[in-house]
Amino acid sequence: MTDYFSTTLANDDIRAISSIGLAHLGDAVYELLVRTYLCAHGKATGKGMHRATIELVCAPKQAELAERILPMLTDEESAVFKRGRNANVHSVPHHASRAQYQQATALEALFGWLYLKGEKERINELFHAMMEE
Repeated sequence: MTDYFSTTLANDDIRAISSIGLAHLGDAVYELLVRTYLCAHGKATGKGMHRATIELVCAPKQAELAERILPMLTDEESAVFKRGRNANVHSVPHHASRAQYQQATALEALFGWLYLKGEKERINELFHAMMEE
């Protein structure tokens, strides 16, 4: 049985995944981190957690938080981030600008890429830097 919680793909297999595919996976990784962060910080009531989650996973907030980690990225991570930012998205939510949505997509693509590489410690390091007040 495949352990999808700990799946690691080869670099060539990851390169074969589109930026949108990486962002799709990274969106789930990021949301799981946010939900865990909120539970660990006492926001475990249903309504409060939902509101706080929505606030942190929306494209404008993701774009803002992504700015905090850009100086920390390696050259390879920066290339993945740029690849995600340049993904051809066809629709942008009305609550975000195109630039914010592209930045959020880039962040999600980076998290998806790191997840598939098995770089969970690096994801955690970047997420901590994003959430510092």
